[in-house]
Amino acid sequence: MPRYGVAALADLLPAIASAQGVPGLTTGLTLEPADRACVFLVDGLGWEALSAHPEEAPFLGSLLGDAQGATGRPLTCGFPSTTATSLASVGTGLPPGEHGLLGYAVRNPDTGELMNQLRWQPWTDPHGWQPHPTVFQQAHAAGVATCQVSAPHFEHTPLTQVALSGGTFHGRLAAEERMDLAAERLGAGDRALVYTYYAELDGHGHRYGMDSDAWRGQLQYVDRLAQRLAEQLPPRSVLYVTADHGMVDVPDTAAARFDFDEDWELSAGVARLGGEGRLRHLYAVPGAASDVAAVWREVLADQAWVATRDEACALGWFGPRVEARVRERIGDVVVAMSGEAAVIASRAEPNESALVGMHGSATSAEQLVPLLEVRAQ
Repeated sequence: MPRYGVAALADLLPAIASAQGVPGLTTGLTLEPADRACVFLVDGLGWEALSAHPEEAPFLGSLLGDAQGATGRPLTCGFPSTTATSLASVGTGLPPGEHGLLGYAVRNPDTGELMNQLRWQPWTDPHGWQPHPTVFQQAHAAGVATCQVSAPHFEHTPLTQVALSGGTFHGRLAAEERMDLAAERLGAGDRALVYTYYAELDGHGHRYGMDSDAWRGQLQYVDRLAQRLAEQLPPRSVLYVTADHGMVDVPDTAAARFDFDEDWELSAGVARLGGEGRLRHLYAVPGAASDVAAVWREVLADQAWVATRDEACALGWFGPRVEARVRERIGDVVVAMSGEAAVIASRAEPNESALVGMHGSATSAEQLVPLLEVRAQ
């Protein structure tokens, strides 16, 4: 279960900003105050995967909690463990049930269509979909020098608008330039909050799997980037390295890949299939939700946790509170895969179905992300 309010991604920025004197932010996560703080978010860097590869990531490994003098610890990313959901949690400081980005693709209750919250298709008014202010906006209003340093193409995306906006945006293509500029901007004010991001570790995990030279090479590169940034920290600053989710490799076998498009039992009674391979939102035809839940429990057996919408909300999967405006975005049935299995859709989602590495569910490999800390005096 995500540790909302205590040790979840949604608690990170409120803990940082409140320690900088930004009012109105509360969290149970306690961090040592710093005038200047930088968050370096590495897409797809799970705690378990990082811990399992000390040779590829010696610098980051030296920050893990089992290293001498290190304070690194895992956070839970929240549910589902996917990029759109986690970035919204990071930026707003809210659990998914409040910010409303509840997965990779969910049904828009107003139109009945599936809305991809990463690509923002079909177009939906961003601030109508997610109306809460970001922590960056609140910090900027409180006089903290706030900025985002990322790839230029992210500047005007709807996801950036609703999750990460506030202060200034600095676009740089080269990751090394982003690290250098993040350190520079960190020293630009007496109080500063800087966010920077790297995406390609996740991309290589999806395409090649974590048991690949390509993924390990990316981890080595991420390690060098983090060290480059850490070595340039100005005085009175702290660097936090974290991630939006972990990942699991899904074997290319029929036993591990349940194909919704080829399985009449799984597709019966399902009007729309949302989510992604490791976490599915099932939108049932009217009156069929309980039957759909029963069939999926039987077919998937011990390969998944299957809950109705009411059960998932009551269990707190999406946070302690689910706002009324977002409740119907949740599937009538929610399916979180365990082990290494996935529910693919070979015809409707050919590209996603071919991925090796996947995420979205509630296993520790997907849920646990690092919170690694480097401080400059």
